[in-house]
Amino acid sequence: MENISYKISGIHCGHCVHTIKMELADMDGVKAVDVDIDTKIVNVQFDSPATTQKIEQLLQEINYPVEKA
Repeated sequence: MENISYKISGIHCGHCVHTIKMELADMDGVKAVDVDIDTKIVNVQFDSPATTQKIEQLLQEINYPVEKA
């Protein structure tokens, strides 16, 4: 299992948290999603067929793009 964390500045409220959790949970291979509204950090645990590219693409599609360093 892999773990990845993302900073997403677009997280502002409980609805944002709910949307991110529900959308990512529906992706095949995603095992757990944790969103911290205070730090705006999303932690994702996943296995194949999910990939970091697919996760980032989904976040972009639902208007919560990942901040690039």
